[in-house]
Amino acid sequence: MTARPQLPERMPRAKGEPTALDGLLVVDFTRVVAGPACTQTLADFGAEVIKIENPDGGDDTRHYEHAEIGGESAAFLSLNRNKRGIALDFNNPAALEVARELIAKADVVVENFSGGVMKKFGLDYASVAPTNPKLIYCSISAYGRKGEFALRPGFDPITQAESGFMSLNGFPDGEPVRTGPPIVDMATGMSACNAILLALIARDRLGRGQQVEVALIDTAVAMTGFYGMAYLISGANPGRFGNSPNGSPTVGVYQASDGPLYMACANDRLYRRLVVDVLDRPDLVTDPEFAHRKNRTANREKLRAIIAGVFASDSLENWMAKMKKANIPVGYLRTVEEGFNAPEVRDRHRLSRIAHPTAGAVPNIETPLQMSLTPTVDPVAAPLLGEHTREVLRKTLGYDERRIAALAEAGVFGKAGNTA
Repeated sequence: MTARPQLPERMPRAKGEPTALDGLLVVDFTRVVAGPACTQTLADFGAEVIKIENPDGGDDTRHYEHAEIGGESAAFLSLNRNKRGIALDFNNPAALEVARELIAKADVVVENFSGGVMKKFGLDYASVAPTNPKLIYCSISAYGRKGEFALRPGFDPITQAESGFMSLNGFPDGEPVRTGPPIVDMATGMSACNAILLALIARDRLGRGQQVEVALIDTAVAMTGFYGMAYLISGANPGRFGNSPNGSPTVGVYQASDGPLYMACANDRLYRRLVVDVLDRPDLVTDPEFAHRKNRTANREKLRAIIAGVFASDSLENWMAKMKKANIPVGYLRTVEEGFNAPEVRDRHRLSRIAHPTAGAVPNIETPLQMSLTPTVDPVAAPLLGEHTREVLRKTLGYDERRIAALAEAGVFGKAGNTA
């Protein structure tokens, strides 16, 4: 069995530091990736996020197979930090009443059910906004909440495929390749978080809330970036270029005698430094075939072969030292294990371990967002299924123990054990 990486305990934040979203109540009906990624960011910066799950198994990511610790999956732990979890069975009318009471008190609701589900339960924006006009209601879906495809289910790789995004990934002589991590889901979660924060700023100015919407297909189209824009300008369908955008011979992976590196010499200035100061081949500047960018692109296979031959003649560390001295953009081509143990990551304190009720401790990957005045809260591991049900009903809704017991008896929280 592979040994788990050794991680330091997470250093606590300084006492008395404010949080950016203190006092913000978020009711989170999301599951899988995009929605939980959005609400985790809100929770990281001080919002009170109440995650509502189906008592019959909860969020799908609880059962993903990547890895597990203490009975919880890596996927669920990575996306649900700093939330309080409750379990409600929406097939029970009393559970829906609990959900409506939470929404009535909320600043933000986030949902990513299939189209029509929230309306079926009377929890859609039109149903709940009249009792909470300052509510920000964020809907995340594959194809939007309106139009011909509103009811069509979809996932990250499907929208990668259908938007054209996937067609840009891979090598020219191979089939399109989806990204390893669910990049459209993650980017959609970031966009949803941005939309919520924009709506909160607008609420401060205008005095009322609004519905905001983010769709995976829209995000995937936007992420084609300048390749998509180039198609709209020229009409030419962009292809795949592997590790070298537009086939550039000075951007991509090269092999030293004992390992790979990735360099990005994307302009004439960096190219000159590379061939003169690092490769000791000044002839590659004066040769008309390589003197200018367009010439280098036209003769890219010839130039790539020359550069590859030079790199293969010496060790990786020697090349890295020369390139860093010449200020050439270059990096090691690392595995996840190598990347997570590299000084660029460890020196920035991106990884730690935090307490967990069943595992003792679980790994933690910090949010990439850093704020000097309002840093993140001290991280709390993702909740067990229904872990905070009683606490939320007592503290947030003011229910007494008799009422909570009656709801439990009526099956509102599912099976016994979902009302910690």
